Amino acid sequence: MAERYKTGEKAPENGTYEFDGLVNGGNDADVTEDEKHIELSNGDTFPPTRSNKDAAYWKKAK
Repeated sequence: MAERYKTGEKAPENGTYEFDGLVNGGNDADVTEDEKHIELSNGDTFPPTRSNKDAAYWKKAK
């Protein structure tokens, strides 16, 4: 399983990361397709989802 990162943690490397669920286990149906992929640089902070500001899990896109 790919390493998961959560909102507030720092990105370990440059790259594209993809949404991998909500930290609170809630319904992720409100998360839009365009916010499921983010571009981060090394040291950037993983954000919450834009649509509802919930903490999210992220993983490195393949």
